[in-house]
Order: sequence, then structure tokens, then C-alpha cells
Amino acid sequence: MNPNNKINVLDLISPEMKKVINFYAENTSDTPQNTDLFSVRDAYIKDRKYWNEDAPTMHSTLDVSVLTAYGEVLTRIFQPTINTPATLFYLHGGGFILGNLDTHDRIMRLLALYTGCTVIGVDYSLSPEARYPQAIEEISAVYQFYSLNSKKYQIDMTQTGFAGDSAGAMLSLAVALWLRDNCIANKEIKAILLWYGLYGLRDSVSRRLYGCKWDGLEREDLEYYDNAYLGHSGSREAPYYCLFNNDLTYNIPPCFIASAEFDPLLDDSIALFETLKTNQLLCTYKMYSGTLHAFLHYSRMMNIADEAIRDGAQYFKEQLIR
Repeated sequence: MNPNNKINVLDLISPEMKKVINFYAENTSDTPQNTDLFSVRDAYIKDRKYWNEDAPTMHSTLDVSVLTAYGEVLTRIFQPTINTPATLFYLHGGGFILGNLDTHDRIMRLLALYTGCTVIGVDYSLSPEARYPQAIEEISAVYQFYSLNSKKYQIDMTQTGFAGDSAGAMLSLAVALWLRDNCIANKEIKAILLWYGLYGLRDSVSRRLYGCKWDGLEREDLEYYDNAYLGHSGSREAPYYCLFNNDLTYNIPPCFIASAEFDPLLDDSIALFETLKTNQLLCTYKMYSGTLHAFLHYSRMMNIADEAIRDGAQYFKEQLIR
């Protein structure tokens, strides 16, 4: 699409979102001079330090390395109180190529605080070093590890859930489908919380109209993330990548589907919601007005980001058996 035909969303975003944009405009000294992936990862980690400050204190946090078929995967257990009623696994975003447990620390702590449940972050292997479906298999192995070791770590695995933002949202739903299809887990997964994920669309109205330098989600950027995750020869039709090619008609836990209004991935969330609703599966959808992709990180500056986390937390609590 001719860039001139794209909507200039910077004229339409909310005052809170503009505040974040202006913050970045005034603090550009840390922009990496090198564009190699390692430099970009390092810059992303440094950038997120500011946004993760002043996060809630937990009753306890514990790092645990879990052995998988691909090697050890680091996980982090956030427990807001003793004896929590459920365990929520959080999968960070970052286009499959960026991010770790530290870059999403505040989100996970807020989610633990607002749900009153244990949150376990999973530091799955990044692409392009790890190709599809390695991350999915690693996360599945982590889930099974904690199912077998729940008493050791004093967590409740009889009620669980998955949550994630962006690429982490795709992984959350993909792992739930993987566990279902391999008869590993299903009924104990009470809900999936999905913030502005990509679920397999390759073209859409939102992908045409939105996405530019302000969010790093132009068409070329999205193709780069896809290629890193799948490889140039990987199938865009694979059922745990294009989730619309999986069977979305049965045994899917209740889904909280959240989107950002001016996100090129907006239509992915709408398509997922309409698919699940048509199949009479329990789900809810909310679009957060005036926001850009990745707004969940900015709860220090944006009340609507905190609201989005609270909404997901409330949805998860409503699905639990008291």
C-alpha cells in the first residue's frame, strides 16, 4: 500500500498515548547506532527498564530453570500472597525476536497483584535462533513440569491459564491448542488472556491502514518477524502459526481478547473473537480507544494500560472455581 494512503494515527491517538510518543521524542539518546539483532535486543532491554520501575512488590519471586528437549528454559514465579488459588503462565511479546522476563516484569507483577494468583513468566527461546514450533514445545514442557512439581513450588495447578501480549498472545493460544491436541491438558485451563495478538492473518484492513515508524509494524517489519520465527521456507499456513487453520470449534478455554484501536494487528483480534463467538465458545472482546500496539507496557504513564491489565485479571478471576 502506498504510504501516502495510510492513516496518520498520530493525529488520532489519545492524549495519554501522545504523552508516551512525546516521551520517546525527547529521549532518543539510547537509539542503537547498530541495527544488528543483538544491538536491537540490548536497546529494547535498556528501554524497558524505565517502564518497569515502581512495580508492585511480591510476597516472593523465584527463578527456576526447567529442562526441556531444547535445553534449559528460565522461568520466574511471582507469588503475590501465600496459597494462591490458581497459576497463570505469562508469555512476553517482542515479535518472537525480542524480550525476556525483565522486559515484561511490571506487567507480570501487576497481573499477579490484580488476580491474586501466581504468575509464572516463561523465557522461551527467541528467534531466529529458535524456529517454530520450538517456543511452543518449550512452553508446553514448562507447563508439564509445574504440573508435576506443584507441591514443591507451592502452587495450584488445578486451575491454570495463559496470558500474553502481541507474539506472546499468539503463543498463549497456540500452546493451549497444542496441549489440547496432544491430550496433555484442557479442563484445568480456565482462561486465556490475549492482548493485541497476531493469530495468522496475512492481510487485512488494519494491516493496510495502520503501522508505521511509530510502532515498528509496517508490512516489512511484520514479514521480518514472520521470517525470523518460521524461517523463509516455513509455512504461514501451519495450524499453530495461522491459528485460524486449527480447529477453533471445541474445547477452547474462555478467552479475553483485547486490541489497540490503531494497531495493524487489530483485525486479527476481531477475526478471532468473531470466530470463537460464531462457534459458541465463551469469549469477550474489548478494544482500547486511542492506543497503539504495545501500550500495555506504559502503565506508569497511561491509565488505560493499567485498566487493560485489570480487565484481563478480572476476567481470569471470574472463570475460577471458588
